[in-house]
Amino acid sequence: MRAAAFQELGQPLALVDLRDPIPAAGELVLRVHSAGICGTDLHISAQPPGVPPGTVLGHEFAGEVVAVGAGVERWSRGERACALPLIGCAACVACLSGDVIACARHRNIGMGDLSGAYAELVRVGAYEALRLPDALDYNAGALVEPLSVALHALRAAALQPGETVLVLGGGPIGLAASTWARHLGAAEVVVADRMPARLALATDFGATAAVDAADDAALANIADLCGGQPDVVVECVGCKGMLDQCIQLVRRRGRIVIVGACMAPDTLVPAMACLKEVEVRFALAYSRQDFALALRMLAAGRIAGPQMITDRVGLDDFSAAFEALRAPTTQCKVMLQP
Repeated sequence: MRAAAFQELGQPLALVDLRDPIPAAGELVLRVHSAGICGTDLHISAQPPGVPPGTVLGHEFAGEVVAVGAGVERWSRGERACALPLIGCAACVACLSGDVIACARHRNIGMGDLSGAYAELVRVGAYEALRLPDALDYNAGALVEPLSVALHALRAAALQPGETVLVLGGGPIGLAASTWARHLGAAEVVVADRMPARLALATDFGATAAVDAADDAALANIADLCGGQPDVVVECVGCKGMLDQCIQLVRRRGRIVIVGACMAPDTLVPAMACLKEVEVRFALAYSRQDFALALRMLAAGRIAGPQMITDRVGLDDFSAAFEALRAPTTQCKVMLQP
């Protein structure tokens, strides 16, 4: 099979030929139809510690089952699926409860353990796979992962109906956080970003207002847009300085959820956090239940999703599209279609 593989930090992904994967017991092999580029992949391919050379990234995907491993009874070739990019033991309390990432023996897909979906084929766990409803195409199926990240973050925020939310970062995760916030009953949802093209999408994803994060006056106006400093701030940027900015922007005794994957040490002013008595939580990944709900809501048309897809590329053009996202202009979600 062909795949786009990581070579070394700061270098473009390389198009390589690899052996087709063979499913082990309890696994499936999917022919990848759609795989989204995630900001985490951009981070780990450019900053230490990175991943081992030769790693095939890609953890947002959907495809067709082309091989079924031993012991798998409820899946057949030709079925359409997405999957958590994790393979757990399928027997421990964490796996059985759907919290696969807490499984002590889990292996990640596309992050260094197992090859990811920037390829024609990808191995997944049969237990971690979910069928795509007929109403969803493969592009929508590949969006279930980022939508689940945002859903998990809003759960961590313990958002209550009528509260106000500020989302810092209008990329795919930020837009997904906005759409979940409105669905969960937020009275006001403000999205802040520096890219006009992404701000233009915000209202499609439930935002009641969108502000230019590069404009200090616009940021100062957030309290007016929210009727006071926001109850919840969701950080979806992952850059140095964002945690301190969240503390400044949130209301007294407000809640902050950090989703952005900042790879560098950061600083904050503890005194400000103490004076405001803010609660800070860090959110990682999702549960199988988050995936299932995102699938149902997408299929029912009750949350936005495919509107964030701005670009579609094949493997031949993928490395260039991946590098272009390091300084995006009009792109939001870029989808690989091998």
